This record gives sequence, structure tokens and C-alpha cells, in this order.
Amino acid sequence: MSTVITDIPPTRFKLTVEQYHRMGEVGILGENDRIELIDGELMRMAPIGSLHAGLVSRLTRLLIERCAGRAVVSPQNSVILSDVTEPQPDLSLLRWRADDYMSAVPVAPGTRLVIEVADSSLRYDRNVKLRFYAESGVPEMWIIDARRQQLLVHGEPVDGSYRNSQALPAGEAAACNALPQVRIEAGELFETGS
Repeated sequence: MSTVITDIPPTRFKLTVEQYHRMGEVGILGENDRIELIDGELMRMAPIGSLHAGLVSRLTRLLIERCAGRAVVSPQNSVILSDVTEPQPDLSLLRWRADDYMSAVPVAPGTRLVIEVADSSLRYDRNVKLRFYAESGVPEMWIIDARRQQLLVHGEPVDGSYRNSQALPAGEAAACNALPQVRIEAGELFETGS
């Protein structure tokens, strides 16, 4: 009797969010590792430059001032989108919780808005992360295009993509649909002041 060997191609092993968290708990991933889980794969994030850091700081300040206890402003913290996807958006506006999410990692249904600051990651944010945010039902996703100094606004997730998308140059403002008092004008993000 002969054995038939079939040609079986290798498949990718996808990590779950639970396994990803466990890697942090046992020290495989450290607190300073810039890694996020996208569709079961560990993705190394680019180092943060001064423009990126400054934009995140400015956005954090503006959002805290404008949310006034209506939402939790979460800078550079994870949001679980599915069993295999947990990105770390630059900023998230989350449904208000008095414990500021100390007892649980935020999940997509509690997310009002995610913001990604793109100085070197624009293609990745638009072509990869945008789809995962839409598929998980995050109602709104903004990308700050640092090189063009504009705000890319995406809203109304339907069938894995956002129905509405627009690019706002300096002089135009975006308002978060879930929190209309949260308005950001593209130009105010890039003011250098004295």
C-alpha cells in the first residue's frame, strides 16, 4: 500500500487578542514595544517623531477641553476591534465611563471616534487600518495628514468601508457626529505660535 502525499501549502497562524495580551503579561512584549495586533499579525509601528508627538499632544489638549466630561479622551491606547485585531490609535474618543476604562480595554462599540496621525504612515492608515475600523463599526475615523496639513474625515461605516469621506484643508472644521461640540479645524492643528 502506498501513501499519497498531497502538496499542502503553509498557512499563517493568527494570534488572538487573548494571546496578544498574554504575550505582554509574560514579558514577551514589553511596555515600550510599539506593536499592535492587526488581523492576527503583530505589526511594528514606526518611531514617533516630534511632529507626530506634537500633533497628538495638541489634539489631546483640544479634545479634553471640548469634550468636558462627555467622553473619555484616550491617547495612544488600544481598542479591541475583533478577536484578532487590537490597534493603538493615536487618539480615541470613548463612551463616557467614570473609571476611564481602568477595568477593561475599550471595544469598538464604545468608540465614538478614532484619530490616526500620519506623518510616515498615511498609506498604512488609509489602506489597512481604515478598513478594520469600518468593519468593526467604529462610527468615525479621522486621519491627520501631517505632510499635506489636512484632516481626512471618514464616517458612516457600511459593509467594511466608510460611506462618507472628505479631505478638509486649513480653514475647514470637522465635527464628531456623536459629539457635535467636538469640532477641530484643520489649521489649528498646525499653528506654531510664538
